[in-house]
Amino acid sequence: MSTENRPADNEQLRDEVRKGYARVAVDGSAVGTEDVNAASARVGYQAEQLEAVPDGANLGVGCGNPTAIDSLSAGEVVVDLGSGAGMDSFLAAAAVGPTGRVIGVDMTDEMLEKARANAEAGGYQNVEFRKGFIEQLPLEDESVDVILSNCVINLSPEKEKVYAEAYRVLRPGGRVMVSDIVLDRELPAEVLGSIDAWIGCVGGASLRERYLDTIREAGFASVEITKESCFGDMFSLDDPDVARMIESMGISREQADEYRKAIVSLHILARK
Repeated sequence: MSTENRPADNEQLRDEVRKGYARVAVDGSAVGTEDVNAASARVGYQAEQLEAVPDGANLGVGCGNPTAIDSLSAGEVVVDLGSGAGMDSFLAAAAVGPTGRVIGVDMTDEMLEKARANAEAGGYQNVEFRKGFIEQLPLEDESVDVILSNCVINLSPEKEKVYAEAYRVLRPGGRVMVSDIVLDRELPAEVLGSIDAWIGCVGGASLRERYLDTIREAGFASVEITKESCFGDMFSLDDPDVARMIESMGISREQADEYRKAIVSLHILARK
């Protein structure tokens, strides 16, 4: 697929992403036939964390474990950007306790419905899920202690707005704890122009330094990479979903094997 086949404007692109993740919510997994807990353990979740969340909260959509980047404290207010079915929100809720609060923000109705059902099933009293865009958060200025996000900001074509919003809603001294995908080199138009690659967290990924500069330019005084790994090594080219993505790009298996070496997962800690 060439870049001409990608949606022409940000709203169309956002709608395609929404449709893609609505399908994940309905299917109950983003990793095909693979066990979602095995997929999540591979990106950094501990077995006790995976066992602690309600059934159906883990869809295998993460590229890291943002709750492991820095400790959360009792009483803190946490916002989870692109909260999906709620897994990171629930882990954060346990960490901040009954005096704390977690707000999940997602634009996909099917995800919100699933997350709210999971919250009810798990008996969470300190979690709520709001519909909204991460580029325009439904939150007041300086009302939040921590921003979490897991493999979501790369999906936005307006990352500068996402980090500007994060800075706006954080209290002074607040922090961002993000797992996200970046690129260590440019990928060709066949990859960047594929909506399947965009939904798969590759097509929308920024170059590493451009991504980090976006955070700094939003005003954050401290930006630190606490962990990184080659995300491309975490999936198999034999996976049917990966094979379908490769086919949609019009590239060979050999090309895909080479390109995936440039796809990196970062754990980022930034402070206001």
